[in-house]
Amino acid sequence: MGIVYYTRYLEFFEQARTELLSMIGLDVTTIENSGTFIPVVVSHCEYKKGAQFEDELIVISQIDEIPKSRLRINYIIKDFISDEFYVEGYTIHAFIKNGGLPVRVPDLILKKIKKYFRN
Repeated sequence: MGIVYYTRYLEFFEQARTELLSMIGLDVTTIENSGTFIPVVVSHCEYKKGAQFEDELIVISQIDEIPKSRLRINYIIKDFISDEFYVEGYTIHAFIKNGGLPVRVPDLILKKIKKYFRN
């Protein structure tokens, strides 16, 4: 059909999430080495328009609120050149320890995220 297959957008979300966390000092390896994992428990994607193959896309990811028991990351995907809007969505992540036990937001994560919010 000449358009990007719909599941690829979730892969774009994942890449943007990894880069966002790394930019605020929370690379995935550091998080996991601390014994915490942040699996996706909800993913939501609204498709406004299909991107064409070879379109240059920009993915905007952001954390809009300080997490309490879960972390929500929002995404917008646009055309890099025309700024045309293609997709918006979010993922919600739980915090778990080895063995899958849910935990509150670890201080390591909370401190890094809080630095980007006004008191």
